[in-house]
Amino acid sequence: MKIVVLDGYTANPGDLSWEGLELLGEVTVYDRTKPNETVARAAEAEIVITNKVVIGREEMAQLPHLIYIGVLATGYNVVDIAAARDRGIIVTNVPAYSTESVAQMVFAHLLTVTNHTERYAIENRQGRWSSNPDFCYYANSITELADKTFGIVGLGNIGQRVAQIAQAFGMKVKAFTSKPAEALPEGIQKADLKELFQTSDIISLHCPLTPDTHHLIKTETIAWMNPEAILINTGRGPLVDDAALAEALKAGRLKAYCADVMTEEPPKADNPLLQVDNAYITPHIAWATKEARQRLLQIATANVSAFLKGTPQNVIG
Repeated sequence: MKIVVLDGYTANPGDLSWEGLELLGEVTVYDRTKPNETVARAAEAEIVITNKVVIGREEMAQLPHLIYIGVLATGYNVVDIAAARDRGIIVTNVPAYSTESVAQMVFAHLLTVTNHTERYAIENRQGRWSSNPDFCYYANSITELADKTFGIVGLGNIGQRVAQIAQAFGMKVKAFTSKPAEALPEGIQKADLKELFQTSDIISLHCPLTPDTHHLIKTETIAWMNPEAILINTGRGPLVDDAALAEALKAGRLKAYCADVMTEEPPKADNPLLQVDNAYITPHIAWATKEARQRLLQIATANVSAFLKGTPQNVIG
């Protein structure tokens, strides 16, 4: 069985092993694949593994041996599922591997804003504390999280884990979710979107990107928020209108924006959010702890193994 991994570098830049997959067939791993290289590289493969390389109807039509596509992620919009179904190609993904990793990043971002640890560390390498007349100094006010209201948009696996951590900090938690109020975990109050935005000190986005949630954060909804609110996005970049949010941050209508995702990735250098001091952007790495990437490879390998045994798991569509 010939197996081709089209873009393996982000999942495994060399600190993990493809050994499990190699036990299942003849494996070729490419770090990255450009769109015009996809067909040539996958031409002889029965199994193709992709993270962000698009495999659409056109590509599938040129891959006569292809019987299985494994998406090396939870999101699977890079594969034309209808085209795969038409051709009898099984498509799988890797759900829920990064819950702990993403939830941890939410609070890494939040604490960056409330405690300023990175700023203090940089200043003190430059001698700020050593030359200070007092035993301590305050470059910025430090904010306590206890008793603040933490609003969560979308209460799936990650949203629920974020809620648990917020409660451990002593915060009150509200959620905008399709789940009925009686089905919510203890201590989480169901709220409509406007109420959540109006009453939350911190707002964290964990909803899927759909036509209804595209630009959920825009001029109108930002106006509902407290100017001292902190907005966190580890979901999808296009949940946010970049220009409207950047304008609000510069005008002081929002305290801070913390994001691990952007509308376009990598973002263009002139993206307005990259020019704002109170926007804190990380390069789509919330999912990428070593532990999470290890789970990702293990589950992706188990998906291939199950398929080869005739009992496919995590099948899309």
